[in-house]
Amino acid sequence: MIPEKRDQAANRKKKGSAGGRPVSHDAYLYKERNTVESLINKLKAWRDIATRYDKTSDSYLAGLHLRASMIWVKDLTQTTN
Repeated sequence: MIPEKRDQAANRKKKGSAGGRPVSHDAYLYKERNTVESLINKLKAWRDIATRYDKTSDSYLAGLHLRASMIWVKDLTQTTN
């Protein structure tokens, strides 16, 4: 038997910080989180970053900056068309 929606919400409220997903939904926070996750996935699509081939942290950071600038330029050129 599937419980009613209000029963599910009441059970989540009873759990409090012990677990369960929050009853409310913050659309702005979700949008920001989705933007960050999307960027991380775009960065990881570049093989050097995903596999961490670089030997030093400086060269890895340089690769991150290079890939981020490539993504930024691509987004700029797409919005101007």
